[in-house]
Amino acid sequence: MSTISQKELDEFRAEAAAWVKENAPANPVFMLPLTFMEVGTDAQFNFLREWQNKVYEAGYLGAAWPKEYGGHGLDQAFQDIASQELAKAQTPIMLNAIGLNWAGPLILDIGTEEQKKRYIKGILSAEDIWCQGFSEPDHGSDLGNAQTKAVREGDEYVINGSKIWTTQGNYAKYMILLARTNPDAPNKYAGLSFFLSPMTVPGIETVPIRKLTGEYGFTQTFFTDARIPADCLMGKEGEGWLVAMRTLEYERGARRGQAGGHVMVASDPEAILDLARKATRGGKPAMEDPVVRDKLVQLMIEARSLQLCSSRSRIQPLTQERPASLALSSKLMSTEFYRRLNEFALSLQGPKAAYYVGEEDAYDEGIWQRAYLNSFSATIGGGTSQIQHNIIGEHVLGLPKG
Repeated sequence: MSTISQKELDEFRAEAAAWVKENAPANPVFMLPLTFMEVGTDAQFNFLREWQNKVYEAGYLGAAWPKEYGGHGLDQAFQDIASQELAKAQTPIMLNAIGLNWAGPLILDIGTEEQKKRYIKGILSAEDIWCQGFSEPDHGSDLGNAQTKAVREGDEYVINGSKIWTTQGNYAKYMILLARTNPDAPNKYAGLSFFLSPMTVPGIETVPIRKLTGEYGFTQTFFTDARIPADCLMGKEGEGWLVAMRTLEYERGARRGQAGGHVMVASDPEAILDLARKATRGGKPAMEDPVVRDKLVQLMIEARSLQLCSSRSRIQPLTQERPASLALSSKLMSTEFYRRLNEFALSLQGPKAAYYVGEEDAYDEGIWQRAYLNSFSATIGGGTSQIQHNIIGEHVLGLPKG
């Protein structure tokens, strides 16, 4: 049982809020990414890397990770408070999302002592950027059918194949990689292995992918006889599927242990109220339309319910009937909600919805248009919304596959 007093938590919150107020950087001359999936220029990358390191050095990132590996060794409650204050002040995102939220927690959970000492501090300081090598061009949502091959040769594995949507792959030092080590395994899942692969060895090439918004962030990664050390293997050969599923629990919010901070700037549901007052419909503010007001109320209710579901998921007695239901559905509910929120924001703008970032007559400098187009990436990454429906059906409701 926690021995932390409310006074300690309140004092920490006051300290964190004061630090954020004093140290939050001013907006640079270039456009900052809304999510870690939009880091497409060196200027954005360097700015966010410096910011993450500053937050870490101040003790507000990795607060609950073990001190012996580079964390700050505090109770999780302190990190939760720091993350809340960073988000409340609308500070820039944390750059190293894959490392902070997926690779790092996984390594702390099941990694060897040597792996924890080798990787954790670099993840927190943003010295070592991580990317994810799961999806493939021909097997997007069918993760179990991954065909990138890893062949053992002495103290190395030789990797051949391709991975796609490897966010920040062009900046990454490491990749969490799922590859096929046994093509003759009795089933497709048994032949997979999981690697903490370096990205800086010969034979690995990344090619940036331009998004609908015109921004970059995603890459395709090609492996051509790339040799990585055998000790990059996590777990044992053939256990890759189990390790990958554990990783996805972190990615989808079903398992805690992330380093903290925020990696996405979600559209503010309250801000759409201001937009409804500015936008016009029939020569009057859209807010005066009863249909618009009804829709706005529904969106505010849904936004509040998402906040309460997040809190409820951590209170065991409130989730006894279906313990995994909120955790496994949070990714689906939140990403689809913000997509619909941004879509409704565009519908309020009438003809002005056609304006984009940088155009003089755009509402709110075109932020809603940019947020809407970018919102689709969140409904795809970490498993598409269709895949999330399947997961809920099978693992929460107990429905049969297919």
